[in-house]
Amino acid sequence: MSDPAEGESSADEPPEAVLDELFATIESRKEELPEGSYTASLFTHEKGENAVLEKVGEETTEAILAAKDDDREELTAESADLVYHLLVLFAMKDLDVDDLRAELRERF
Repeated sequence: MSDPAEGESSADEPPEAVLDELFATIESRKEELPEGSYTASLFTHEKGENAVLEKVGEETTEAILAAKDDDREELTAESADLVYHLLVLFAMKDLDVDDLRAELRERF
């Protein structure tokens, strides 16, 4: 899943901006569909959105198992994969990070 970080991240950006940067890259891949892009392939997969839904399920299971095994490094990695695939799903459904922020804010 190296596609989203193809040199588009800025070391000058604060760490909290990473979700916005990642989502912007996902949106760019959705629009441009560059050849060889893993992200673009999720938007054009023959299974449609089911391909992303399967990845969300897979990464969720892997994060759960890493947590069960007390493997912090693996839990962090699998959680990053889960968040990435969830953001791809958001892009597919015409939602964005601000929608997620608004929902979380309402819960406080």
